[in-house]
Amino acid sequence: MRLHTYADSVDTARPLPPWLYRVTINLAYDWLAKKRPGISLDDVMEWFAALPGTFPAPDLRAEEKETLRMVREVVAKLPPPHRAVIVLFYMEELPVEEIAEVLELPVGTVKSRLYYARERLRDMMLQRRRSVPEVLYEFT
Repeated sequence: MRLHTYADSVDTARPLPPWLYRVTINLAYDWLAKKRPGISLDDVMEWFAALPGTFPAPDLRAEEKETLRMVREVVAKLPPPHRAVIVLFYMEELPVEEIAEVLELPVGTVKSRLYYARERLRDMMLQRRRSVPEVLYEFT
């Protein structure tokens, strides 16, 4: 409603998105000041993260990227037979039966390789996490 109310103040010579962002930010500041005194930024971020269709917080995106990078590095260190079934099953999303056809192996062999590949991945990931110390930052 507010956007409609102030639509006449839009400068048509300038782009619209920055104006919309500014109005939205001002409304958010007003809402926080009036409705939720003392609410923490973390609580607001959690509320936004819970909304459907919202983007993940930058720190979560960075953590996901780091985890994905680490998984790719560990998968690359698997022996070729195990790497092949992991890539085909998880990355290409092929069913076990199709993997068996592609690799010309019995279904039982594919299942066995998947099991042992997962075990090796789990062990390698745990070992890698233990070797990288956690660094905690405190912001004031």
